[in-house]
Amino acid sequence: MTRLTGSALRVTIFIGENDIWHHKPVYSEIVHRAHAAGLAGASVFRGVEGFGASSLIHTSRLLSLSEDLPVAIVIVDTEDRVRAFLPQLDELVGEGLVILDECEVIRYVGRDAESGNTGKKGKR
Repeated sequence: MTRLTGSALRVTIFIGENDIWHHKPVYSEIVHRAHAAGLAGASVFRGVEGFGASSLIHTSRLLSLSEDLPVAIVIVDTEDRVRAFLPQLDELVGEGLVILDECEVIRYVGRDAESGNTGKKGKR
């Protein structure tokens, strides 16, 4: 498991839910490539409303015709590892926004694969 504490870099990618890469959602391709690259983690968040460079508002409201909702993919790892991954985003993100933020990792703990233990102490 990757160990991550202290200074880190967060990359956030904003794209449309319907963006496709070789018959697969772009957000899924990004997550799988981040995993294959050994990055500490990646999460996808689906927005309920938003707009970007095209100035078209995408919303989940019932009367809206838009179904291409905004999606944000967040990846956090060391600066070197995130910057090494950026060329893959250049290949995958045709329309959207990619931002980098410095951050500090306070806690990064996964589950123990065999026991399901999250490392928390206390009553069970």
